[in-house]
Amino acid sequence: MTSGNNGASTPEDEDPFGYLYADGQANGAQPPSGGGYGYPNSVNRVRAVGQRQYGQPGQQTAAYGQIPQQQGAYGQPNAHYAAPETLPGGGAPTAPQQPAYSGGAGGRGRGPNTKGLLIGAIAVVAAVVIGIGVAMMNGDSQNDKASDGASSTPSAQQSSEPSPSNSNSAAAQDDLPTIDAKALRLDGGTTTASDVKGAQADGGVYVTGFNAVGASLTWTVNGIPKSGKYSVYVGYSVPGKDATATLTVNGTASKKPVDLKNWANASGGDYEKGWTKTYNYVQLNKGTNTIKLSCEQGNQCDALLDQMWLVKGWVGSGG
Repeated sequence: MTSGNNGASTPEDEDPFGYLYADGQANGAQPPSGGGYGYPNSVNRVRAVGQRQYGQPGQQTAAYGQIPQQQGAYGQPNAHYAAPETLPGGGAPTAPQQPAYSGGAGGRGRGPNTKGLLIGAIAVVAAVVIGIGVAMMNGDSQNDKASDGASSTPSAQQSSEPSPSNSNSAAAQDDLPTIDAKALRLDGGTTTASDVKGAQADGGVYVTGFNAVGASLTWTVNGIPKSGKYSVYVGYSVPGKDATATLTVNGTASKKPVDLKNWANASGGDYEKGWTKTYNYVQLNKGTNTIKLSCEQGNQCDALLDQMWLVKGWVGSGG
């Protein structure tokens, strides 16, 4: 066999339908029998459907176009198949069940634990609510304590800025001595008067003439129950401006002056609206003591004086 001639005839001459034409019949073309093209000595290039084999030698594979034996032909019943209704307890077919969420590859595992998540969320909310309730209760308790403390403990302002109240109830509570102006010993030109209204001493009597150096009033105090700290109060009025005086206890002058300030906020020259009180810390002995209030050099003494009284301890200092 040489190149360019691979048989009795060339492929282009092998017309599979040559037997249908006059020239084909003249060349000896015959209707196909046994799978040939119809020409004599033609190359058999066609196999029946399903006869060609695929795969490697030794492999058991189905012929091309053939249906595996374990399966029935299309439209034919499968010998191994039985309808569900023919089985014991069988019934109408039901909708296929959706597989549960696996949470991973392969369809294995369980779905999310929604019940556990719900319980956890409820527990968190309950904890927050309880915490808020406890915080509110603690805040109310602290407010109550603060309120109790404010009602029982005098503030620094109360101790340093006596109110313009015209009562000396503190003396009555401590059961300590108190004295009116007319019972004091007056020196240096001081005298008593009652022209200006508002004095709390008996009969509205007060000491005047105090606005001069050397003027003084002295209180001899009897019945001090024990030695210790006391606060001495002075009732007075100023005409809309501040004044000062000197305090001497048992012959020793205090370095701190007595502040006769315009706590009542009276207008200038208005003694009647200027009545108020002040206090100083003193150390007293058990029994009898002398307390002197005087106008000395450097003092501004334009004031009217009506009462003096004592309170146990140093007011506002905790002592």
